[in-house]
Amino acid sequence: MSEHDYTARVVWTGNRGQGTAGYRAYDRTWNVETPGKPVIRCSNDPMLGGDPTLHNPEDMLIAALSACHMLWYLHFASDAGIVVEGYSDDPLAVGETEKTGASRFLRATLRPEIVVPAGTDLDRADALHHEIGKVCFIARSVNFPVSYEARYVTG
Repeated sequence: MSEHDYTARVVWTGNRGQGTAGYRAYDRTWNVETPGKPVIRCSNDPMLGGDPTLHNPEDMLIAALSACHMLWYLHFASDAGIVVEGYSDDPLAVGETEKTGASRFLRATLRPEIVVPAGTDLDRADALHHEIGKVCFIARSVNFPVSYEARYVTG
């Protein structure tokens, strides 16, 4: 086993001039400013008054889960001789918020649409999804169930 370090720089951008002098005195915005990478402008969840045009932590978590799954799927497909010509996902995460304000994800469903050539063994292609949870860094790190509803388009 080996350990890996991952870093990011998160910079709060929501000081309107008074800092956190009052709960409504500041914005819940920040940037992810990892050196050498594009800046990602962020806000909190729109349900909490965040900017709906910016990414929030929940968006980024479900996107990371989906991307990790996709990258492993492409790897496994390549190893299995399954040609993938296109891949897109519209994942759905379901969360809950308690009266105290504490929130969490309850479950996530990855819903990839995968384009494969005509004649592809779709049962074999679909079976690959069930192996990914054993190796995907993000899927192995979350504490909620992740399911898969893949659709296949043959060209």
